[in-house]
Amino acid sequence: MTEQSVQLPVDGKNKEEILDTMRSMRQHDVQWRQGKTFSLVYNVGEEVAEILKEAYLLFFSENALNPTAFPSLRKMEAEVVAMTAGLLGGDRNVVGNMTSGGTESILMAVKTARDWARDHKPDAASPEMVLPTTAHPAFEKAAHYFGVKPVHTPVGFDFRADVEAVSKSITSQTILIVGSAPSYAQGVVDPIQQLGEIALEEDILFHVDACVGGFMLPFVHRLGYQPLDFDFRVPGVTSMSADLHKYGYAAKGASTILYRDKDLRRYQFYVYTDWTGGIYASPTMTGTRPGGAIAAAWAVMNFLGENGYLHIADIVMKTTHILRAGIDDIPGISVLSDPDMSIIAIISDKYNIYEIGDEMTVRGWHLDPQQFPASLHLTVNRNHADVAGHFLSDLAASVAAVRRPSLRKTRDALLLSVVQAAVKYLPEKTVSKLMARSSSMTGIEGSNLPQRSAPIYGMMGTLPNRGDIHELVLDLIDKMTRLEE
Repeated sequence: MTEQSVQLPVDGKNKEEILDTMRSMRQHDVQWRQGKTFSLVYNVGEEVAEILKEAYLLFFSENALNPTAFPSLRKMEAEVVAMTAGLLGGDRNVVGNMTSGGTESILMAVKTARDWARDHKPDAASPEMVLPTTAHPAFEKAAHYFGVKPVHTPVGFDFRADVEAVSKSITSQTILIVGSAPSYAQGVVDPIQQLGEIALEEDILFHVDACVGGFMLPFVHRLGYQPLDFDFRVPGVTSMSADLHKYGYAAKGASTILYRDKDLRRYQFYVYTDWTGGIYASPTMTGTRPGGAIAAAWAVMNFLGENGYLHIADIVMKTTHILRAGIDDIPGISVLSDPDMSIIAIISDKYNIYEIGDEMTVRGWHLDPQQFPASLHLTVNRNHADVAGHFLSDLAASVAAVRRPSLRKTRDALLLSVVQAAVKYLPEKTVSKLMARSSSMTGIEGSNLPQRSAPIYGMMGTLPNRGDIHELVLDLIDKMTRLEE
């Protein structure tokens, strides 16, 4: 089916036919309802799902573009922000907005820092922000969009930001420091207190990315675990991002961007007063904002309350510790570093971790591959409590399967397996180019490789030329966002 062959039907189809088709399409998606997915979906059961759906549908058509037209949405957004700020150690001066997700929240933080610096650091003509290498790529995206140079700093052996390296990277052009609470890939909290001290000393802004941890770490602390201080209680923290649609269990897309005071947030806003259609103003990136996402977030926060979130966090953390112990008990694999909450990266210094991921995929699990170092990602949720034993059993079986020499591949052969997996999505000339290069490197023909291949994303780390990877991914995005031919 090509793009040209799909057209708007002359006559509409009936509802049941449309819904049946959609249900059929969904059969090929990851099975998150069965607890088989360790990312993308945060599920805490049907009771919460039902209130989310009902609240979303109540405000399905409303538009938060104009708060004067829909004061209900304005009130709910303000209350969501206030509740989030209170959870994250903010006082009455902390303000913010809801966004469509963590990426938009981070974009807003960087845009705000850039515009703040124009007034407060006019000599920073080429603004820079200091990013530990574990910072979320949304900061790289923001740097690209807003003309802020990313200055990368190394992390320690535990994958937390290296404070000394951050301090040495500060220049007259630095406007922003970034810390993670926790880093998405490794699940560890950066030394926020020490980074805050640097920000205060240098009189620059400091953003804490708590997109994944903002609605988990406060309750982890209350349960008696000891994650590092990370929020507005830390002097020097000037802004934070926290996703509602992750451990806040709201409907997608819903996140928050918070600032220590209203003067700083003003740099986030955009206003245009000379349009013939009237004055145009928006607090965030988007104009139209779906009322349903705001309403659902407000509903679930009031429905669960502190005790509800605490109860879920307790189950999640107990499940996380079961999984961590079980992973470390399997010879040949281990947990990377010492995660502060419910995010785990599985590594191996003995086997190809991506092959283990392949074996888990065969068994119906969806684990995201990661790189630098090669690892498999787990974000533990409430519904994983029911499948932890099954997961560990399948993981042990997957490691045992990879242990057999017949299933082991060399790094060069993996390059070919990437191409095999990508053939469906890449232009023919790109495939031919990569196949030719790979065959000349290894002497191995693609037809001699096993049919299964390690996931493309993780395998990018094995390709020697990062420029070729960039072009390959651009081709993939282009192809995957078009109809299949």
